[in-house]
Amino acid sequence: MDAAGEELADRVRALLTIDSDVEEKRMFGTRAFLLGGHILVGARNGGVLLVRVDEEHGATLITRSGVATAVMGPRTMGTGWLDVSPAALATDDDLAFWLDVAREDAPHPS
Repeated sequence: MDAAGEELADRVRALLTIDSDVEEKRMFGTRAFLLGGHILVGARNGGVLLVRVDEEHGATLITRSGVATAVMGPRTMGTGWLDVSPAALATDDDLAFWLDVAREDAPHPS
């Protein structure tokens, strides 16, 4: 992963330290942060944040500036996987918003 991705991973890690249930793994060239075995977010090359959300919520969030449907390899994902540009993550409050969205939409064990 490039320097921008590593820097974003550091920022995510710092904001998620209060969540002891969050696990960090390298997956598919991304530094992924998981809750209950499910990806919440991932720090990607270029400082792009991959965010997993509910499909319906994603359809609304995709209209925000700096947000696009994630592309993984040759595949464009549905609105449940969003790429958030570095410009939309300028402050810790911006990043915290996306971390909160991911946590709210994360699958919960029954």
